[in-house]
Amino acid sequence: MANLLWLQGGACSGNTMSFLNAEEPSACDLVTDFGINILWHPSLGMELGDNLQKLLRDCISGATPLDIFVFEGTVVNAPNGTGQWNRFAGRPMKDWVRELCDAAQFVVAIGDCATWGGIPAAAPNPSDSEGLQFLKRTHGGFLGTEFISKAGLPVINIPGCPAHPDWITQIVIAVATGRMADIDLDDLQRPKTFFSSFTQTGCTRNMHFAYKVSATKFGQRKGCLFYDLGCRGAFTHSPCNRILWNRQSSKTRAGMPCIGCTEPEFPFFDLAPGTVFKTHTVMGIPNELPEGLNRKGYIDLTMATKSAAPTWTEEDIFVV
Repeated sequence: MANLLWLQGGACSGNTMSFLNAEEPSACDLVTDFGINILWHPSLGMELGDNLQKLLRDCISGATPLDIFVFEGTVVNAPNGTGQWNRFAGRPMKDWVRELCDAAQFVVAIGDCATWGGIPAAAPNPSDSEGLQFLKRTHGGFLGTEFISKAGLPVINIPGCPAHPDWITQIVIAVATGRMADIDLDDLQRPKTFFSSFTQTGCTRNMHFAYKVSATKFGQRKGCLFYDLGCRGAFTHSPCNRILWNRQSSKTRAGMPCIGCTEPEFPFFDLAPGTVFKTHTVMGIPNELPEGLNRKGYIDLTMATKSAAPTWTEEDIFVV
């Protein structure tokens, strides 16, 4: 039996909604098949008021062992470092977070807000938000660079806006069943099993990418979304086209550009109007090129492939 406690800071609850829609395994499977005891969750917990405060303090004191502490949302420090803008159970949320992280065997940050600050931490960041151990790509965050949990690991980051439900449940199971030693973390503390490949891996539009055939509007079922619509699939580490959403689709399969939501820089361009769903270019060459490709190589490749594009690249070939 592994005790899990889930709290939420500055966030929209999107990762909770994702988690509750998990399928392989489901949230119910965590309890019935894997012996995870959910002590409290914002959408599932029954305790209120004094009862909730007692539960939290028992976790901190060790009276109730805390095996997995899951945090969703940013740590809000405003105003002036007090954290009073986000109060919970009688005190600033940040105070609970600090003490629970120190008490937990494992700490798991779910979603962009908890991992690197996400949208709340975008400039000018009035709430003084940050992730548990990162602020964007800067290591440190709320807990600092030296933090490790009682099990000897840093914060386990599962980013996304929201994170895919199966990324959440599968990592929770790995923690609860003592298999985290089998899962390596990358330099941003993301599980490599999910975040080693690019979102482009498995994209049904890869042939259009190769032949430089572009989609020009949302929802088109032909053409690559990179060349005109700013798709970040070639730069973003995630398995969104390998572990499909609802078992059948992804943003790019639905004709929506990848927005790069598993990377620390999200949201890109600080959400300035007219910059997000647009490929930024200089003399027709994208400012950012896929990893390992230089500007000369891109020009040579474009000249060779556009002239060689077969006629079927202009046809609607998708069935999803």
